Amino acid sequence: MKIQITADLLDGMVLAILEHDDYYGYALTQRMQEAITISESTMYPVLRRLKKDGYLTTYDQPYQGRNRRYYQITAEGKEHLARVRKLWNDYKESLDGIFNASEKGESKDE
Repeated sequence: MKIQITADLLDGMVLAILEHDDYYGYALTQRMQEAITISESTMYPVLRRLKKDGYLTTYDQPYQGRNRRYYQITAEGKEHLARVRKLWNDYKESLDGIFNASEKGESKDE
């Protein structure tokens, strides 16, 4: 069974990775695949949307006779990441409350 990843969560994961270092598309996809199943064909539209929304910027760097396009988080991207982190933490705490209560055998009648 797989848990579906929402667009907001996917955006947050990309921004969180780029908060620490710039990545080119393939390397970023590989880094994301350490946590979730995602293809390059899914990643590139996400990157384009984040760039269009002003959360990312790009620059090209030569590598072995070709250019690699690197993605870099912007100040707006860092602000958006802070919002996504807050939403994630609130959501996670809410779910933890349910899962942990059911593990302990708690019910609403107790």
